[in-house]
Amino acid sequence: MKVYSLVGKSGTGKSYQAGELCSRHGIEGIIDDGLFIVKGRILAGISAKRQDTKVRAIKTALFTDDEHMRGVAAQIEKTAPRSLLVLGTSDKMIRLITGRLGLPDAERRFDIEDITSAEERAAAWHQRHEMGKHVIPAPTVQIKKDFSGYFYHPIRMLRGMTEFGRGHSVVRPTYSYLGEFTISDRAIRDIVGMASRTVDGIEDVPMALVHNHREGAVIELCVVAGRGWQIVEAARRLQRAVTDRIEEMTSINVIAVDVEIQALSVYN
Repeated sequence: MKVYSLVGKSGTGKSYQAGELCSRHGIEGIIDDGLFIVKGRILAGISAKRQDTKVRAIKTALFTDDEHMRGVAAQIEKTAPRSLLVLGTSDKMIRLITGRLGLPDAERRFDIEDITSAEERAAAWHQRHEMGKHVIPAPTVQIKKDFSGYFYHPIRMLRGMTEFGRGHSVVRPTYSYLGEFTISDRAIRDIVGMASRTVDGIEDVPMALVHNHREGAVIELCVVAGRGWQIVEAARRLQRAVTDRIEEMTSINVIAVDVEIQALSVYN
């Protein structure tokens, strides 16, 4: 297996550039912030960007947890990529990662300053330090459950649309430089109310319960349906409207919307 390294200071755009670099040099996989990624698919690992403090994020990126390390090492052995790109902030960090995962030393080193302009690095720094955004070189569908509520959105590479470059996402971790944030159940219920008013056949939603899970939320609704409408179809439209509005406004992954018809409206 050939191992390559991409080295650069934190917030200079390594994760953003990794996909294009892999495509250009025929590198099959990426080790980035605790994840093992092959052609846009997360095959193993825990994202450092999912940790609640910067210290824990660093430890995750270095695979200091034995269970985490063994899981990723086993998947690398099973997948057997011919080449890997390891991302790090220094050569020492690269050596620590390859050592923990039992990988050969990097035989070729890429420096972020050699593959990006000063303007690109400045833009990346602004996104990281002033807007609290971090890039993961995987499509949104791959990280949706792990980053429920962490304000992700898919982005596209500016230079080319490769199989790696199609699938980048942006998240704002808990340890963001902008501080922590929370989304209350009351806010979710207000969004449900807004969504229900756009659905024909739904007169009222007197009760909305939010059941929070690590992978997202299950929304339980009791509704009053209008007379003269196809109730089942109206309930399905409500499920879709609630899911779309919550995910759009909060980035919370909606696992399910359960609708119970509590009553029919007394009005025709």
